[in-house]
Amino acid sequence: MDRQLIGSGTPWEAMAGYARAVRVGHHVYVSGTTASDADGNVQHEGDAAAQTRYVIGKIEAALAQAGASLADVVRTRIFVRHITDWPAVARTHGEFFGAIRPACTLVSAELIEPPMLVEIEAEAIVREG
Repeated sequence: MDRQLIGSGTPWEAMAGYARAVRVGHHVYVSGTTASDADGNVQHEGDAAAQTRYVIGKIEAALAQAGASLADVVRTRIFVRHITDWPAVARTHGEFFGAIRPACTLVSAELIEPPMLVEIEAEAIVREG
């Protein structure tokens, strides 16, 4: 079965040996994604909702490169640095996924850099046809 690798160019992909997303058959797996640009600069410092929007935009771009869309997402995992940010992050997730309703987990976690407030993983199944 073919394996398609999608990169976004962040410095961590080459360093850690991973892809932003991987498509195998109809399945697309998007790695943990933070609000960092291609140079590794964190965007929207101090604003968890804005970081969530940025992250979902990066996920949407990776899915598009794999021939998928947010509508194909069946699971998300959300990691927040500060558990008190969960309502803002959850509401923002709902702006994009309210009608799609993927399975979702949200937990508090220590992220790799202090300005990173949100990290999201996604899994999608591309519909046939």
